[in-house]
Amino acid sequence: MPPLLEMHDIRKSFGATKALDGVSLTVRGGEVMALVGENGAGKSTLMKVLSGAESPDSGRMSLTGNRYEPTGPHDARSAGVAMIYQELNLAPDMSVEDNIMLGQEIGRHGLLQHAEQRRRVLDVLDRLGHPELEPRQLAGRLSIGAQQLLEIARALVMQARVIVFDEPTSSLTRHDVTRLFTVIRSLCEGGIGVIYISHFLEEVSEVAERYTVLRDGRSVGTGMLKDVSERDLVRLMVDREVGDLFPSVPHEPGEVVLRIKDVSGVRTPLNVSLDLRRGEILGITGLVGAGRTELMRCLFGLNEVVSGSVAIGNVEPRPTPRARIRAGLGFVSEDRKGEGLAQARSIADNMTYSRLEPYSKGGWLRLRQRRVQVEHWMERLHVRARSPEQAVADLSGGNQQKVALARVLHQEADVLLLDEPTRGIDVGTKAEIYRLIGELAAAGKAVIFISSYFAELLSVCDRVAVMSRGRLQDVRPAGEWDEESILSNAMGSDV
Repeated sequence: MPPLLEMHDIRKSFGATKALDGVSLTVRGGEVMALVGENGAGKSTLMKVLSGAESPDSGRMSLTGNRYEPTGPHDARSAGVAMIYQELNLAPDMSVEDNIMLGQEIGRHGLLQHAEQRRRVLDVLDRLGHPELEPRQLAGRLSIGAQQLLEIARALVMQARVIVFDEPTSSLTRHDVTRLFTVIRSLCEGGIGVIYISHFLEEVSEVAERYTVLRDGRSVGTGMLKDVSERDLVRLMVDREVGDLFPSVPHEPGEVVLRIKDVSGVRTPLNVSLDLRRGEILGITGLVGAGRTELMRCLFGLNEVVSGSVAIGNVEPRPTPRARIRAGLGFVSEDRKGEGLAQARSIADNMTYSRLEPYSKGGWLRLRQRRVQVEHWMERLHVRARSPEQAVADLSGGNQQKVALARVLHQEADVLLLDEPTRGIDVGTKAEIYRLIGELAAAGKAVIFISSYFAELLSVCDRVAVMSRGRLQDVRPAGEWDEESILSNAMGSDV
């Protein structure tokens, strides 16, 4: 089959930084092309060029055999290129129908043709195999998986020929992932070309036929996925032999440092009791909505605790973030963009805002001393940036996550609450974070590690706890779990 999309020798620089240095990519109709690479490899910039958000410095593109030079995102959508991002772009207070038709409403003489719009919406939902979605439902009341279907339906209404999925499964349950893959295969059967971007290589192998690997702004490998192993892909991505994707650092749990007793929130969690020891890595997992994040927010003082107690060491600090920070608690939110980091502020600001006392004198900040410490943490965590003054928003996802981790380390937290700390980052950076967590445990820190990725919990944690419907189902040593038993407990079974 002739190429549906061709991107040839694409180059793009931002000042002295070469974001894309001669990247080529081909997508055929009816196939899924996996685009993989570390954070900062150039994937996002390449997709911005494809979607019209950025103009290339040089190179050429063609779509359905015709020259393709979008002048902006609207031009790209009109040509048949649709983007479905990790962070969904929906209006939660508008209906399913209005979200799908947003920007492509059908009107006549200044009036919306509601009957025709509804017919088209029902047609695409039926085509996706989900006619049960009601056009009048509010989008904000749907599950994340159902909301993602609205984005796909919107792309079908605009007759997209190429659809890009950027980290589409990072917030989905395994059931929703399976449903998404079924939809993607259906799209391909209709002749649509799919570009699939993901850091979950096992998913890439499951859903895609071909791959292209980017590294440092260059295309360094392309071919059929059936001909390569995951380790081959990782080697291409990081340009080195990767030994252990889950590095282990010896550590020994000690005395109890965090004691949670019968803690209940407004809705979740429900009567959760748990002990965490110094030098221990405790994993917590469960399906979306199980109450994992709500438990962490209760512990940190962000959500109201209706009943129960939280003791850090020998004290029960007041239920406010300030008091919990002073008691030695550090929290890294799963929502890196919305609340985990101040995106417009610098690396230095983000690392030190929770502990400015060492640099404060007479109401003034001693910026030179602060910069020395920030540079120390940037070096230790291998944060790739121009300087401590660079805005966090300009960093790749992996480097942003390192800044968030550096913040709780800088504040000298004894207990670290890490909510999905590896979500949306590449395998090389994940290995760095796993090693760092192990080193922290070896240094006597206590870590709660929340994740939906069972493999990392089983490989990194000492114990794993499973939550379901707000309650703690079971806590066992990691070696006593497997992925099937975790899922069964998460679904409320007794396996």
